[in-house]
Amino acid sequence: MARKKNREEKMEKMEEYGERVTLCPDGKYRWMYELHLLKNPTVLFDVWKVLAITLVIVAVLMFTILILAGDFEWQQVTGMMSVLGIVTLIMAVLSIVGYVFYAAITGWKYAVLFVMDDKEVVHKQMPKTVRKAEMIGKVAMVVGALAGKPGVAGAGMLSASRTTMTTELAHVRRVIPRRWMHVIKVNQLLSKNRVYVRDEDFDFVYSFLREHCINTK
Repeated sequence: MARKKNREEKMEKMEEYGERVTLCPDGKYRWMYELHLLKNPTVLFDVWKVLAITLVIVAVLMFTILILAGDFEWQQVTGMMSVLGIVTLIMAVLSIVGYVFYAAITGWKYAVLFVMDDKEVVHKQMPKTVRKAEMIGKVAMVVGALAGKPGVAGAGMLSASRTTMTTELAHVRRVIPRRWMHVIKVNQLLSKNRVYVRDEDFDFVYSFLREHCINTK
């Protein structure tokens, strides 16, 4: 009962914040953003980017193996490129299907609470989204376990448990604005945060991040 009460109190507290960036008494800026997953496919674009990088790495490894083995022939290269092209097309289609499935489960929206100060920016899923993300993660865990694939199960455990992402501004390498998608990409070496903000506050948040991310390129 105590946990349920604490969760309800947290939900009520989060709902107090609006979509506009607000400076709170503790000196932190807070705002909520509800991302429509079909109208703003930034998540899908990130998935495609990861897939593209993976395919490039695979292609480089395959070419390197052929060269080191002394079996390099242009005919083989053409065949490999054809196979990679087919794999790319299949993965692109599957990623779209999976993205639409995920969007449908979450009600087509992804609700986030952002907390920002001069030290860090926190990307926190709202409770409704968190519960659905936990459900999706647990399904992935079960599927991975039944299929005997610990990697899939491990990814499911991670997605089920990770509902908050904190980025220390001092460690940020790049701050990339994408105004038309209402997102500012805040990238560290091994992690990439996504800060969503309305048009009215976009310039302020972008300027704030640029000012406090002292190690950006």
